[in-house]
Amino acid sequence: MPAEAPAPFRRLAIVGLGLIGSSIARAARHYGMVETIVAIDRDAAVLERVRALGIADVATDDLVAGVAQADLVILCVPVGAAGAVAEAMAGHLAPGTVVSDVGSVKVAVVAAVAPHLGPGVHFVPAHPVAGTEYSGPDAGFSTLFSGRWCILTPLPEGDAGAAARVQAFWEGIGAIVETMTAEHHDLVLAITSHVPHLIAYNIVGTAADLEAVTQSEVIKFSAGGFRDFTRIAASDPTMWRDVFLANKDAVLEMLGRFNEDLSALARAIRWGDGDALHALFTRTRAIRRGIVAQGQETAEPDFGRSRAERGKTGEG
Repeated sequence: MPAEAPAPFRRLAIVGLGLIGSSIARAARHYGMVETIVAIDRDAAVLERVRALGIADVATDDLVAGVAQADLVILCVPVGAAGAVAEAMAGHLAPGTVVSDVGSVKVAVVAAVAPHLGPGVHFVPAHPVAGTEYSGPDAGFSTLFSGRWCILTPLPEGDAGAAARVQAFWEGIGAIVETMTAEHHDLVLAITSHVPHLIAYNIVGTAADLEAVTQSEVIKFSAGGFRDFTRIAASDPTMWRDVFLANKDAVLEMLGRFNEDLSALARAIRWGDGDALHALFTRTRAIRRGIVAQGQETAEPDFGRSRAERGKTGEG
């Protein structure tokens, strides 16, 4: 966003100061996207850290007071809690307030949040496809969204001007914005994010079960592939529990496809079909190169991350 352009919002209220919420606060301040930042969290320890870090102008556990004068409210809570938060703040939002979120699931969040927002309040669902396996206010950083996608899923009956302001906000803190329907978002994210996380949780759990059998050699000899699975599997358990329950239809559909493809792969191995294996591995290698070409990863060794920066390119 050009330096001379006015900030799209005056007062930002962030509900939930974990990795994403604290990163939004840092980025909004770093890029001058708002005048005032209000941090809202029910955890006293989190608020204490927010104050110590100086990443907000106001830190409070009072949801109603925190959102009362905001012109942008971003819900950074697990998707399963979004509806309850929306209900609690309903009736306390000023006319013209824009409400958004950062949930990895959109259909369920829209169904849970939209009914509670009264006339004159504009809901613009969003999902920044960025994150790490770390959590809490100390984990955030101002450049988390730089060069990363943020998907907006505006309601069909929603206000176009509000959606444009939310887009300007995300672009202003470095994100690349894409717009699609909530249904399409959930299907795409099921295969690009949700199922990979489910597989990571499962394979790391299997390895843990094998630890006693292999006398700790699973962890001792972990190669790059398994290490990256453990990074993903270290993500916030509450957030991902809610994601899978909220997007269960799309996840189950993608798991069905995955199981069919896995069975075909098993057959190729069993029958020594080297051509089929080589064809699959060649195709998947091209996909990796496409991700690098789009700037979503680097071609550097060890998953494109130095030891200091490892873990900075996860997603939610």
